[in-house]
Amino acid sequence: MRVVVDSHRCVGSGMCVLTQPDVFDQDEDDGTVVLLRAEPGPEQERDVLTAVQSCPAQAISTT
Repeated sequence: MRVVVDSHRCVGSGMCVLTQPDVFDQDEDDGTVVLLRAEPGPEQERDVLTAVQSCPAQAISTT
């Protein structure tokens, strides 16, 4: 799985960070998503998919 984020669409809700803090963080200046791991481990995939579904701006996707 590969994670892709669009920080321009992000509204800074932080749902991704709450769901998977090892993969996502938030920019200190504007609160937008920061991708920490573009290729999370298999044990993180379920939470990453939850983060994708939880994002109100649909700023996260997977390939």
